[in-house]
Amino acid sequence: MCLSLEVKRPGVAMPYLGSEETVKELKRALSNPNVQSDRLRYRNVILRVIRFMTQGLDMSSLFMEMVKASATVDIVQKKLVYLYMCTYASLKPDLALLAINTLRKDCADPNPMVRGLALRNMCNLRMPSITEYIQQPVFSGLRDKASYVRRVAVLGCAKMQNLQPDAEIDGAVVNELYGLLRDPDPVVMVNCLRALEEILKDEGGIVINKPIAHHLLNRLKDLDSWGQSEVLTFLLRYQPRDEDELFDILNLLDGFLHSAHSGVMAATLRLFLQLAAAHPTVQADALARARGPLLATCTAHSRELRFAGLCHVQQVLRSLPAHFGAHYKKFFCSYSEPSYIKFRKMEILVELVNDENVALVLEELQAYCTDVSPELAQAAIFAVGRIGRTYSEKCLSILTGLLGLKQDHITSAVVQTFRDLVWLCPQCTPSVCGAIVGCEDSIQDSEGKQALIWLLGVHGDQISNAPYVLEEYIDGLKAELSPMVKLELITATVRLFLSRPAETQDMLGRLLHYCIEEESNMCVRDRALMCYRLLQCGVEETRLLLVGPKSDPSLGVIVGRPEEPVNSWAPHFNTLQPMSSRESWAVAATRGSAEQPTQNTAVPSLAVVETGEAAASSCPADGSGDFSLTLEPSLSPEAFEKHWLELEISHTETLSCSGHRSPPDTLQAALQLVKIQVLAFSRPNVVPWKVYLYTHGLSTLILAELLESAGADSDSLLVTVKQKPKDERILQGFMSVLRTVLQTVTSDST
Repeated sequence: MCLSLEVKRPGVAMPYLGSEETVKELKRALSNPNVQSDRLRYRNVILRVIRFMTQGLDMSSLFMEMVKASATVDIVQKKLVYLYMCTYASLKPDLALLAINTLRKDCADPNPMVRGLALRNMCNLRMPSITEYIQQPVFSGLRDKASYVRRVAVLGCAKMQNLQPDAEIDGAVVNELYGLLRDPDPVVMVNCLRALEEILKDEGGIVINKPIAHHLLNRLKDLDSWGQSEVLTFLLRYQPRDEDELFDILNLLDGFLHSAHSGVMAATLRLFLQLAAAHPTVQADALARARGPLLATCTAHSRELRFAGLCHVQQVLRSLPAHFGAHYKKFFCSYSEPSYIKFRKMEILVELVNDENVALVLEELQAYCTDVSPELAQAAIFAVGRIGRTYSEKCLSILTGLLGLKQDHITSAVVQTFRDLVWLCPQCTPSVCGAIVGCEDSIQDSEGKQALIWLLGVHGDQISNAPYVLEEYIDGLKAELSPMVKLELITATVRLFLSRPAETQDMLGRLLHYCIEEESNMCVRDRALMCYRLLQCGVEETRLLLVGPKSDPSLGVIVGRPEEPVNSWAPHFNTLQPMSSRESWAVAATRGSAEQPTQNTAVPSLAVVETGEAAASSCPADGSGDFSLTLEPSLSPEAFEKHWLELEISHTETLSCSGHRSPPDTLQAALQLVKIQVLAFSRPNVVPWKVYLYTHGLSTLILAELLESAGADSDSLLVTVKQKPKDERILQGFMSVLRTVLQTVTSDST
């Protein structure tokens, strides 16, 4: 259909897009009585105005003509005009006020669709003093007979509050919205929850008491999938009063664990895990029932949904390592999947390996080791290496075979994996020393060079050509750009000199001379000077300092993640945290806690020794809310002592752990990562053993003392806590974080 309004005479140029002629032409058409009398032509002109508006052309000069066009019974035309008015109301506030009467008149229209449409767009007008005009129509809409109008009016209450954020909350509106929670229309009920949450956000959001919670639970079946997800999220705020009520609620939720909608299933599982926090068997049963839907999410058509499902599966595996063991083939990679999904799947496969499936899993990972993507191939090689800590013989044959490909990135990843294997699995050393001979020509990146040089320095007595390989690196030192390679080369050459002095003496002298006299990097120069002066003190003194253990199998306990209780990650199930790296989430949580202390920005403590993540807070047992720990403002030892002597004891508790048997640096680092600062601590195995520490929970200063409560062989610690000011919720959260850290350090030190 031609949308032209008039036939152009030959020789008259058409107005080009963006010219003033276009606007003038549209203005003439909107004012033309002949066009106004033809509904279809009139609508087409309005469509052209909207199209040009969305393309960025300024149509604000047509405001009055468009306002007049709103006086119609054509619903489509009204929608178009209202869209225009909401767009330009802030630019033409005086003219927009003239349209208020038209909108208020439409709010009383017999057609409920017109009433709802007018009310919704009136609330969307962003202009000064609009609240006084929309207040009465919104209140009338809350009692409208049509459910569509009530839906719009409920959200209009939140928009009114948003227009005047500093205004006092109207108690009558809040009470009206609480009453509408029992509206027969389920969408009105869900909109009330959203509106109350927005209006009361400064007071902690909507309060979910027993009558409201039971009403929401009984209405769940009437909601659509998105409404169910919303309601289930709000129900997290309710804590049952007794076990009978708890199990009644769990019975009502049981059917939603098998929902076809992944959001409903995940929200139900999160609520299940939180309500059953004191019943581990119930939690395990819920996770078992949700296994099928979770696996279905991991194979969803949407890549984003698939990735989210994989991240949540990793959370479950932290507490139940064998939960998905029988379904390991679901995590095999497809050639068309993006890299971020393949990386997650390989991480999961490593955790699912057992005696029955190790052969098939290794065969699958071996195929990924030659992927066209260097990053993916290296990740697969590292995954094989992690499996090799348990199944070393099978993995060594795969890794050794990959060296024959002579690919730079593959050889580099294999050598880095060999370095980790010989440190954690000393029985692999002879095979590794034989395999790396001749691979130096295929390594170009600095990480691979560092790993190879370390192997040559530590195990050079078992590698026949070790001095000659190091000599090649020394001869090409001027062309080496990485300071880390130079640092590793200095240490490795000195170590090799201690075991093979005759072959290494000359090149060690050349290396030290160059690094001391010509090297511009001060770190490399200082390392060379240290080794030079150390050698002047004597070979035996150098050996005592530089020659340490060549392996440490006990580190397998640290790098292997211990099983964690479900309650450590359940509060963050079905949130963004599982899909973010732990380090970046800790940073985001810390920033969020500074800007919005009332928001849920808590991060639990998870395997702090392995990953170095920051656990900023914990959820109190009473479910009253979350909090964040911070080290600011810092506290001096003198100020600590002053507060400690002045304050009364707020809480004492005996914890069963052996944290004092861990290295002091490990314990201090673990506490530092969860925003708890250690001011002083005793050396390991010293009686009495003490630790003094502090942190801040929101506006509360927390001081604590850890004291060995019995003899030197005791595994219990007496924790004494003092607060200023006292806050039971903050105290319980702090103790929860402290227990998690001490349990983690204890499990890593056993």
